[in-house]
Amino acid sequence: FQLQASGGGLVQPGGSLRLSCAASGGTFDYYGIGWFRQAPRKEREGVAFISTTGGRTHYANFAKGRFTISTEKDKTVVYLQMNSLKAEDTGVYYCATNSPYVDNTGWLNPLGYDQWGQGTLVTVSS
Repeated sequence: FQLQASGGGLVQPGGSLRLSCAASGGTFDYYGIGWFRQAPRKEREGVAFISTTGGRTHYANFAKGRFTISTEKDKTVVYLQMNSLKAEDTGVYYCATNSPYVDNTGWLNPLGYDQWGQGTLVTVSS
C-alpha cells in the first residue's frame, strides 16, 4: 500500500495542526508508524512513533507534552496532533512504516523505515 500524508499548512506560533497519514490500499495493522520532519538545511529527525500492535508510543523530547500520535480503531489512519507550535517546528513532515516492535531508540533512525509518504509542509510563522 501507499502512505499519504496531509494536514500541513501555515499556522501562527501557539497554534495547532493535525496531520494525517492514510494507508491507501491497506491498513497499518501490525506496523509501527513514525512521523519525521525535515527543516531546510537540516537532517530528517524523528518526531513520534506508534505501534499498532499494543499502541505503544515514543516521542522526541521536543514533542513531549505538545504532540500526540494516535490511530483510528480500523488502523487506516495515523494522526499527529501538534499543539503550541513554534517557529522551529517548521518543516516537511513525513510518515513512514517500520516494525511494530522497534524499541525506544531504534524508532529514531530513519534508515529503519521502508515505506515513506510524500510529506506535508508545516509552516509556523506570524
